[in-house]
Amino acid sequence: MQASGNGKTEISIMKTRALQLITVGLENDHQGVFVGWPLITEKSDNMGKQVRDIWFSNIQAVPEDLTLKQLLELVRKQI
Repeated sequence: MQASGNGKTEISIMKTRALQLITVGLENDHQGVFVGWPLITEKSDNMGKQVRDIWFSNIQAVPEDLTLKQLLELVRKQI
């Protein structure tokens, strides 16, 4: 919400993007959480849901104040 100059509050509607978290647990109890576009949704059928490949990029340093939009652009360039 934002206050306008006339004292009224304006409600702005934000564009949303579907994201899915993937948590990977290793045998040594370490965990990693990855954010990405949804692979499996409630509307998906059961065909093709088996994991075929997993690959990891190199670890990259990114600015702390990186926005989600900027992060998604970086990810999209690597895919």
